[in-house]
Amino acid sequence: MKKLLSLLLVAVLALSLFACAAKETPAASDPTPPVSDAAAPDDAAEPDAPEVLPAGVQAIKDRGVFRVGVKVDVPKYGFQNPDTGEQEGLEADLARAIAKKIIGDENAVEFTAVTAQTRGPLLDNNEVDAIIATFTITEERKLSYNFTTAYFQDAIGFLVKKDLGATKISDLDGKTVGVAQSATTKAAIEEKAAELGIKISFLEFGSYPEINAALMSGRVDAFSVDKSILLGYIGDDTEIIDETFKPQEYGIATKLANTDLAAYLEDYITTSLGDGTLDALISEWGLDK
Repeated sequence: MKKLLSLLLVAVLALSLFACAAKETPAASDPTPPVSDAAAPDDAAEPDAPEVLPAGVQAIKDRGVFRVGVKVDVPKYGFQNPDTGEQEGLEADLARAIAKKIIGDENAVEFTAVTAQTRGPLLDNNEVDAIIATFTITEERKLSYNFTTAYFQDAIGFLVKKDLGATKISDLDGKTVGVAQSATTKAAIEEKAAELGIKISFLEFGSYPEINAALMSGRVDAFSVDKSILLGYIGDDTEIIDETFKPQEYGIATKLANTDLAAYLEDYITTSLGDGTLDALISEWGLDK
């Protein structure tokens, strides 16, 4: 009997231990997390890195204004509207487009009025960053300034009174022609006159309105500059001689030492010529006629 009781006690203890072990052991779980059928979201797109500008251009961006020398008396190119005081024309809009590219604001432009006499010294004295002012590209001028590829090409023409009866350049033999001081026009006409075997006299003036006034008063017989500039000065009593000569190419000029800005503007002009941006501006100002 005692032996039987001992065996029963051992069995009860074994059952108790088994039950406790079963209770304390957690149910097996799958260590692999479930795979979602939905695709993981794409990583958020990283913002474009800011454009790295060369030092000479970064200086303009840091200053917050693009300083440009422009004409204020040349309709369709650079003209200060007397009613609004705003600068208008192809070259004014070109300056604004460049300011937007560099600074991000097309209105971040400081316009300075220039003439053929003053535009070079203003660059030399660092009073402007660039000149966009019907500045004709010549080999001689390239020795003093950087020029971009031409953004516009024109040719020299003559504005005369209708009653002069001139229809070609040779009709100006013995006449007096008004030209702008420091412009290339006088030398070009002298060369053309020698070629034609005619004699032309000159009076030089500081601005185009002064030349036009001299034409109206009879001080000169013709007003000569690039033909598209003359378009802004045609009146009821004047006309442009059909014959033109000596192609004139306009480029943006910068100080010779500022190679950073020169290269940046060259890239801008060549790109704008290729993608139609410049053609659209030229057409907008009626200079494609």
